[in-house]
Amino acid sequence: MKSIALLRERATRVMPTGSHCPASGLWSPDSDPETVHVFTEGHVLPAHNGVPTVWRRRPAAS
Repeated sequence: MKSIALLRERATRVMPTGSHCPASGLWSPDSDPETVHVFTEGHVLPAHNGVPTVWRRRPAAS
């Protein structure tokens, strides 16, 4: 059961500030969608410009 829970967490594409990043990749804050940050799995998602935000995983650049 643990592996199923981990797979769901990795599939998560939206995470709030203070959460651990579920998967490495490109992430953008809802407050500034043009900004792109690279976070690795397990990194604690920070506030953006000092304000808590929701982070959305972006597709990898092609």
